[in-house]
Amino acid sequence: MTSESKTRFPFGLTITVAISLVILIALGTWQIRRMHWKQGLLDRVAALQSAPAIPAQAALNRGGDLDYRRVELDCPGLAKAPYVEMYGVRDGQAGVRLISACPLTAGPYRTLLVDRGFVADVISARPPVDAADVTPLHVVGVLRAPDRRNLFAPADDAAGRRFYTRDAGLMAKVLGAQAPAPLFLGAETATNPEWAALVPAPLPSDIPNNHLQYVITWYGLAVALVGVYAAMLLRWRKSRSAPQ
Repeated sequence: MTSESKTRFPFGLTITVAISLVILIALGTWQIRRMHWKQGLLDRVAALQSAPAIPAQAALNRGGDLDYRRVELDCPGLAKAPYVEMYGVRDGQAGVRLISACPLTAGPYRTLLVDRGFVADVISARPPVDAADVTPLHVVGVLRAPDRRNLFAPADDAAGRRFYTRDAGLMAKVLGAQAPAPLFLGAETATNPEWAALVPAPLPSDIPNNHLQYVITWYGLAVALVGVYAAMLLRWRKSRSAPQ
């Protein structure tokens, strides 16, 4: 390496550092936005969970943002209704959620899909099915929006009645449910009180908000990058001022 190359300003390095710094700051800023969004969601969930349940039929007819809204509904025959299974994890344990259709009596929708609860994989038994059963059942639960399919979710198996995302349209088709509402009702109350293996779990037991850690990580890396670059500039200045 010649003396001229040693004293030449490191333009390439500077451009690389600048681009990296912009990316790190952008990631940290995005995590700040996510942190505020998540906190708002947690506050909304807490408020709606403690709110009195409103009639589901009236809420669906009114429309608007109903995600996490606490509602109640009469679902005759739900305890023995046909169901599809959706893969789920609860408290670190894999299992399935049983999804059945509840009829609606008025409004633009004829059915509402109900997440009846979680069954761990270690349990092979299932509730009995009797499509003719109309035993009264009052359900209190939380309305949830369907999932957006991501690149990592396995394909749903409609023929096998096994799902990996909350696809209301496809589930309703498999169940023969007409005009389904674009939301799910996650039951808080037991739909099969006599079968304790089916655990009502409309919401995760813990919705984490770890975004502050990510903010610190990205901004910390940005600060470290600036420190390393400053040290290299100082070294460059010293090499430039040194006698040749």
